[in-house]
Amino acid sequence: MIDLNTTEYRRARLALGLGGFLIFCNLYLFQPLLPVMTEAFSVSAARVNWLVAGGTLALSATLIPWAICSEVIGRYKVMMVSLSLLPVVGLMVLATDSLLGMTLARAAMGISLAGFTAVAVAYMAEEFSPKALMIAVGAYVSANSFGGITGRVFGGVIAQYWSWQLAVVVMALFSLAGAIVVYILLPKAKQFSPAPEVSLRSHVRQVVAHIQTPKLWIAMLIGGVNFALFVNLFTVMGLRLVAPPYSMPVSVASMIFLCYLSGSITARLSGHWKSRWSVPSGIFLGTAVSFLGTLVAVHDSVQSMIIGLLLISSGSFFSHSMTYGWVSQKATRARATANALYLVHYYAGGGLGGFYLIACWEAKGWPGVVIGSGGLYTLISFMAIRMMKFERRGTSATRKLSSIESD
Repeated sequence: MIDLNTTEYRRARLALGLGGFLIFCNLYLFQPLLPVMTEAFSVSAARVNWLVAGGTLALSATLIPWAICSEVIGRYKVMMVSLSLLPVVGLMVLATDSLLGMTLARAAMGISLAGFTAVAVAYMAEEFSPKALMIAVGAYVSANSFGGITGRVFGGVIAQYWSWQLAVVVMALFSLAGAIVVYILLPKAKQFSPAPEVSLRSHVRQVVAHIQTPKLWIAMLIGGVNFALFVNLFTVMGLRLVAPPYSMPVSVASMIFLCYLSGSITARLSGHWKSRWSVPSGIFLGTAVSFLGTLVAVHDSVQSMIIGLLLISSGSFFSHSMTYGWVSQKATRARATANALYLVHYYAGGGLGGFYLIACWEAKGWPGVVIGSGGLYTLISFMAIRMMKFERRGTSATRKLSSIESD
């Protein structure tokens, strides 16, 4: 097992972090470009949102197939194949000048990204010691956050001063270089054992079993709703800032994604929280902080909006790290499938949530967004209460078993 403070651990954490960084750079390259594409194609924000939703929904739809593949050929091979596809698939968007064609190209990108995303945490769960896993997952989520920041800011700035096409080309070249570095650094899996059953029916049974396990499915639902709010609150804020009375250039408005840095910090802190307190209490905290951010952002000053986004990012990434780690720990078998199923909910929420929050924005402005998001934050809180009951049962069972063994 890979343990803390070893050379192998440092190499693995760096490689996985870089891989996650590349994934999120590519996934959200087009998010700050939505106002530009709205103008270019003369369509509504809801329609052009498919450039982001197409990628996230395709990613969510193919996570399970990639996870099933990894149960047979291994996590390492799937991650390498996924990263090697990024440069080629990334350039496909340049081969079309229609919104539909670009959406399909972005969907192909989502499929490519899904391989690494589906199995990275499963690789860590198998190869890392329990203590190293808790810290590594937080660091991995933090790297994902930083990748999301970089992809969004990079896309907005390059498109403003040069062109979005140049942003696509440079990102493809960077992805190629990054994939080579990951291949060199990431230790090959030593703990992986191929699944004894490889039939599609057996994997479908595994998926159904995970969904029928309440303590797992509740975390998956929380992850989906949490991400539906988080990523799309930033989308709506971008639309708010490029519209009057602010009328900011896209390059300036894209700087709001630097607020993700607060999420990078809280994602890393989540591992330390889980070692002292419970996961449900952490979800409560993250949810409260995020909703407070939406309230702060009601004020029309840019400073209030920035503070609000910092709070939204901090709370959302904190909650995400909690629920993601919960699924990794509570799944007793087919762990890669369980992690992938969590991410199916997560990215499906991200893809669908944009249409919901954009509708709230177009109907009532930011106050409408607060009302719409408030209902979903309340739903997360009720689900966290349910998780707390599962944890209490588990603690009670553990104490009872210890009492029997001591007798």
